[in-house]
Amino acid sequence: MRFNYIANAIGLLLVDIGFMIFIPLLVALLFREWQCAVAFFIAALLSLVVGEILHKVEKRSKNADALNDIKRTEALIVASLAWILFGLIACIPFLFNGFSFIDAFFESVSGITTTGATILTSFDIPKSLLFWRSFMQWLGGMGIIVLFIAIMPQFAVAGRQMFFAEAPGPTEEKFTPRIKNTASALWIVYSTLTVLCAVCLYFAGMNPFDCICNAMSTLSAGGFSPNPESIGGYHSNLIIGIIFLFMFIAGASFVVQSKVLTKMDPRLFWKSEEFRFYTKIIITISTVLAAILYFENNFSILHSFGASFFQVLSLATSTGCSSEDYQLWSLNAKLILFISMFLSSCSGSAGGGVKMTRWLLICKYMKNEVYRILHPNAVLSIKIDKVVVPTNVIKQTIFFMLGFFLIFIVSAILVIAIEGDIVIGVTSAIASLGDVGPALGHVIGPMGNYSSLSFWTKIIFIFNMLIGRLEIIPFLVLFRKESWKIKQN
Repeated sequence: MRFNYIANAIGLLLVDIGFMIFIPLLVALLFREWQCAVAFFIAALLSLVVGEILHKVEKRSKNADALNDIKRTEALIVASLAWILFGLIACIPFLFNGFSFIDAFFESVSGITTTGATILTSFDIPKSLLFWRSFMQWLGGMGIIVLFIAIMPQFAVAGRQMFFAEAPGPTEEKFTPRIKNTASALWIVYSTLTVLCAVCLYFAGMNPFDCICNAMSTLSAGGFSPNPESIGGYHSNLIIGIIFLFMFIAGASFVVQSKVLTKMDPRLFWKSEEFRFYTKIIITISTVLAAILYFENNFSILHSFGASFFQVLSLATSTGCSSEDYQLWSLNAKLILFISMFLSSCSGSAGGGVKMTRWLLICKYMKNEVYRILHPNAVLSIKIDKVVVPTNVIKQTIFFMLGFFLIFIVSAILVIAIEGDIVIGVTSAIASLGDVGPALGHVIGPMGNYSSLSFWTKIIFIFNMLIGRLEIIPFLVLFRKESWKIKQN
């Protein structure tokens, strides 16, 4: 690891994070929330000062183009450290509003990783803080590094390494020749869809402030809402329908979203094999849940399908918002919701979890292995969208799945031991690792919160949320001894 390279990249990122914090500062001033305004100002100032100091460390080095010569391992370290530091900076406004450090850090990490798990026991807090929760998710949904690649000229060459250090999913699909143009295009699409969602919610009767907050949380697949009862608290089927539509779009790849939006042709969604797989899985699971709700919970047909499709999609895309309290549903219905937490959205989307591409690859890999048992000499390949998937990508996918479920099992066991509750342990482990947010049970269900959990449980979940967002590999790099050997060039 070359310290000057890392320091330069982290410094630049912190400087821009500092400038971003001025947006909630303006919101605090608008609502005359002076204590919050001071908190946001201190957070912004700290980020700017530390960032500038780190940036100047690099300027004293002999290599003036250090950032453009950054290596893949260094980019992974930068990505991991950037998210951890962002979480620490983002928790400062919560500290100024009476939160303990662990609760403030938990809420900020939950926000930036778009998990949506909250420690709030009351929503009677300043509006600028509610805005900050959604704005954090919006920044984290696309990725802070992808944002800075789009706006920072310093990432001229290093952008590609930085982009793929953070970009979720096993593929490296791009749709413009230059990575900076790709990042810019992604943010334009992301911002456009967010504005469209907010406008639709406004015309559906939601107040402007809630429109903005819910739009940012929906397109980022985050789920934070200024309403304590989530989306169901607005008591509007039209609003639920709008959130469902934009959640479904948010679960698709940013690349596919861009193609559909620029060409104004929704049929392009269906040309993606992953999107077709994603749609079929959501429909199948939702239909099964609808049948359970109809026969076991005595819901009407319309209510059964509406509630099941919304909640399955919300949990599958790791959005985590709710149209009603599904903790009141039958045991079989909650079992289906638990399964939904493992599904995830498409690769290259804002959603967390395993990603549908990996499930698709695993299904095709298992199908080929079964075929090889019957035909040992067969030469088989795995294709997605008619393109052969390289062997190394398949191996990486298998490694990721093993790592993901190993972390899930270990964290579940630890939480069960700490909390003494199997439901909390198992469901919250996947809810945090998959960046889903609310889990099952009255304590941490859709109308509950994580505030009553122990200090060590919250530490485990913070660890899970960061791993879930960074997708294991960048985070594991931090624990390798050779990654921390300081080199000059």
